[in-house]
Amino acid sequence: MRRRRRRRLTGATFVPWLYLTPAFLIFLVFKYIPMAEGIRLSMFEVRPFLGDLFVGFANYAKIFDDDRFTAAIWHTLILAAGQTFGSMFLGFFLALLLEGHARSLWFVRSAVFLPVVAATAVIGEIWRLLYYPAPDGFVNTALSWIGLGPWEFIDSPDQSLVSVMAVGIWKHAPYDMVLIIAGLAGIDRQQYEAAAIDGASTWQRIRHVTLPALRPVVTILLTLASIRGLRVFTEVYVLTGGGPAGSTDVWMTRVFTTAFEQSELGIASAGSVMLFLITLALTLVVQLYRRSREVR
Repeated sequence: MRRRRRRRLTGATFVPWLYLTPAFLIFLVFKYIPMAEGIRLSMFEVRPFLGDLFVGFANYAKIFDDDRFTAAIWHTLILAAGQTFGSMFLGFFLALLLEGHARSLWFVRSAVFLPVVAATAVIGEIWRLLYYPAPDGFVNTALSWIGLGPWEFIDSPDQSLVSVMAVGIWKHAPYDMVLIIAGLAGIDRQQYEAAAIDGASTWQRIRHVTLPALRPVVTILLTLASIRGLRVFTEVYVLTGGGPAGSTDVWMTRVFTTAFEQSELGIASAGSVMLFLITLALTLVVQLYRRSREVR
């Protein structure tokens, strides 16, 4: 009986892992090994053809003493917060508009979802043309119809960060919309009917019925959007390259510039490791908060 039990356990244990082996190897070669190498390089002064020099945590100290990294982290936090809450608010508004079972809604939802599936680099190039700062630019022309503009958008140090934030909100709001629609589908309609009978207004129904029921979805969105905001790179690099005058220089563009333009691979690796630790800590905090709310 013990031998049979062992054989059954062995077969049931190792067969699923055999199916996972190809994916695990791909992750190992293209993700985990490079991550380990990045952590190792963060402890060294990388000197091609001369040999790496071990410096310990000196690269991390240089990051804290660098004003450009300090400015980049503030830009990253502002951009992440703006894109996170902006895309969630717009996604919630779109979800309320497009939630339902009408057959015609599938086409509208698909059209609204297109920015999510489009390449970020392509979206950045399109918006760079739309943001053309001259009075005959597309966005400035639209603003002139309501008596505003012309604005310089990504060519102005005062407007560039907000302009990049608007592009991120426009791109990520449809993704948030889909998750919120899925959450709305799980709400019992009898709760709305009971609230309407009690005389609750539309806002009161949203506040006391919809929002509490969407708390798990909101927690997931906050986690994903926060990580996405902290790792923002492509739209910033395509739209502004971190300029003008460093006004949109975020953490990832600063790491990229340090590594490939200044050839400081050790410092850039240290910056990447710090971003990984911050992202991990943020994820753990959100998950612990979610579990504490579920216990209550």
